[in-house]
Amino acid sequence: MQIEAPVQSPVQIEVLARRPDFLRAAQARRQGAPGFLLQARQRRADEPAPPDLIRIGYTCSKKIGNAVARNRAKRRLREIARAVLPLAGRAGWDYVLVGRPGATADRLFADLLADLARALTQIHAAPAPRGNSRAPDPGGPVREPPKDHRR
Repeated sequence: MQIEAPVQSPVQIEVLARRPDFLRAAQARRQGAPGFLLQARQRRADEPAPPDLIRIGYTCSKKIGNAVARNRAKRRLREIARAVLPLAGRAGWDYVLVGRPGATADRLFADLLADLARALTQIHAAPAPRGNSRAPDPGGPVREPPKDHRR
């Protein structure tokens, strides 16, 4: 009996780890879903990441619950991304999945999968932001707001 190697998806997926990448994604497109919030941005050509790469990040605030609850929510987000992104994600994009309190950890897994597929379809169908948008350049440099030194 011959065992075949698993088929690799043509698109590579990498995990976001740097805060500026998360901030850039937060300033770009957003799509809410019952189980999470999806933030997405198309990378510029002059960025160091390869253009044939999908990058994904996960975040869950303390509103989700204690560390155990946050880790469970992130594990579920990682698993739906592993299942859906190779099929519905686009190379050259950064995605961030933000967990929702009382939903990410408790929602049926099949519903989370459907939510992500639907959210990706809506993100990619949306026209590019134009005019006086909230963020002038979603791929531009990240600037933190000035600190208020008053007491």
